[in-house]
Parts: sequence; structure tokens; C-alpha cells
Amino acid sequence: MKIDFWKYEGTGNDFIIIDNRKGELKEKNAALWKRLCNRRFGIGADGLMLLQKPVAGKKKYDFEMYYVNADGKPTSMCGNGGRCIAHFAKSLGIVKNRARFLAIDGLHEAIIKGNTVKLKMNDVKKIDTAAGSYVLNTGSPHYITFVDDVMNTEVYARGKAIRNSNPYRKHGINVNFIQAAGDKSPVLRTYERGVEDETLSCGTGTVAAALTLAWLNKTGAKNYCLIKTMGGKLKVWYTKKAGGFTNVWLEGPATQVFKGKIKI
Repeated sequence: MKIDFWKYEGTGNDFIIIDNRKGELKEKNAALWKRLCNRRFGIGADGLMLLQKPVAGKKKYDFEMYYVNADGKPTSMCGNGGRCIAHFAKSLGIVKNRARFLAIDGLHEAIIKGNTVKLKMNDVKKIDTAAGSYVLNTGSPHYITFVDDVMNTEVYARGKAIRNSNPYRKHGINVNFIQAAGDKSPVLRTYERGVEDETLSCGTGTVAAALTLAWLNKTGAKNYCLIKTMGGKLKVWYTKKAGGFTNVWLEGPATQVFKGKIKI
């Protein structure tokens, strides 16, 4: 059987997207998803998404996003993936300039203008401290730690050690290293669970980093934060409220790289 697929990237965070509105592919197929994401034996990607048709009887939305990491396993929300699949839905004619879709963490809205997509994220009610670092959930669990020289930080080794430490070993956690210096845009590098390596960008990690900076009053009076990842810049908008955050949006580029067919 041959299937069509589309390759997308959002600030270097790359994805395979498949239009599965006819339901020809079953969600629980970890071995296949892992093979397709493999950079040597498959297409290669940080994760894979199925665009599914809405489920009848549920609250009105345009489509459903089913996401797995490169290990083929279903996981939590992917911010850059959400932006890419919204752009993909527009390319298929499912939506115009606005989308409303269901992901593992609930409903999301997206605004698509050319190759720029702004995605509404869930509210964040609290940020916890952990050994001088910070832990919060922005649709996916994130560990935020500040460093003086992020470009010379051993992201893979340190990230892997934290991700596999207690109490995170069982379910994993995404580990983010951020350098914030003066008026320059903060620089972020992320070790992602499920990929088990550093990725060029992480959407929910960027949101987590921006909200942590705002929580520590390191973003000034602005209601947004521009963060530089290894794959490009992302902007996070937010409203700070009662120790948490609401009206959180992730904005950045989403690019369709190519389309192909593969035998499965």
C-alpha cells in the first residue's frame, strides 16, 4: 500500500503529516510511525501527525490532530506541530485563515497568514520550582533551567540525565536550557522526550521558557516574548494573571517542504 505524505517544518522542528480523513490508517501503529520518522530508513522527522475528520456529536471544530513523537508513541501536545497542521489544513481547503481543531490536550485555535501561524495554547495555572530550576506544563511537561552560555551547554548529556532522573524517569520531561542576557532575545535549546535528542526548536518548550521569564519578571511590561531557537525565532503572547497565564499564543513560521509517496 502506498500513501501520500507531506513534510513540514516549523523553525526546524520537522514533521510528517498524513491526510487521514478517510480513516485508512489506524492510530495505534507505533512500529510504522517510528519507521517513517527514522532519518535513515524512513522519511525522517521529529514527529508524525494524522489529520483526522471531526467526530460527530462533539463540540464544533474543523479537524482532529493525532500526534506521535519520533519513537512512534502518542504523547502530549506539540506546539510547532499544531501550527504546521493548521497550515496544512488550509492548503487542503479545510479552513481559510482561521482553524479550530482538537488535539490531545483539548481544543486549539489558529490564525494562518501566509506561512506565519499563530496558535492558541492552553492556560498555565502554575509554575513549580525544582532544584533551582522550574517545571510547568504548557500542553507538554517542561523543565526550564537557566545557563550563562547556552551555545556551549551539553544539551544532549544534561538533558538526557534530567529526563531520566527521578521523578521524571517514568513519563519523561522535556528539558530546556535558556540564556537570557540584557535586551537581546533569549536563546533556547531543548532536549525532547520521545525524540530523545536535541531538536532545533520546540513550540511548547518556547512557551514554557517565555512564561517562566515573565513569571520571574524578566520580560518587562510587554505582553509577549521573542525567543531564538536553533531553527529560528518564535514569539509567545500572554496575559499574566493571578500567578498564572491566560490568552497564551505561539506565533512563528510553518513551511511545507515537500510532498511524496511511500510504500508501507
